Amino acid sequence: MNLHHINIKGPGELLEQEKEFFCSILGLCEGHRPEFSSNGYWLYANDKPIVHLSESEKHFRNEKQGYFDHIAFQSSNLEKLVQLLKLRNVDHSIVYLQEIDMSQVFLKSPSQSLRGSARLLGWIQTRYLDQRLF
Repeated sequence: MNLHHINIKGPGELLEQEKEFFCSILGLCEGHRPEFSSNGYWLYANDKPIVHLSESEKHFRNEKQGYFDHIAFQSSNLEKLVQLLKLRNVDHSIVYLQEIDMSQVFLKSPSQSLRGSARLLGWIQTRYLDQRLF
């Protein structure tokens, strides 16, 4: 079994921010989305629609995080990603896991920005052998 996609539901204005974030920061591309009763986008990575954005006025941000913690994407160019995050002023932190030679870049998308929370809910895992940012 594999994870097929994530779906973020919210007002149209938020979806535009999410689309901009996932495309410009994480390199996803807007692609074909079947006709549904609501507006939205499917964002692709390597021909796979991994992020679905669906317009809904019934879904909204609340003060409780619940039990869901994060989504992880995998990337292969850590230095380029970090430069882009800095250029776009996206808050992030980096943790290197020496035992498995992997860096984790923690960041938030617009829909994950919880008021008063400094916790970064998403991460991007990058494996590399010949370069370190530390």
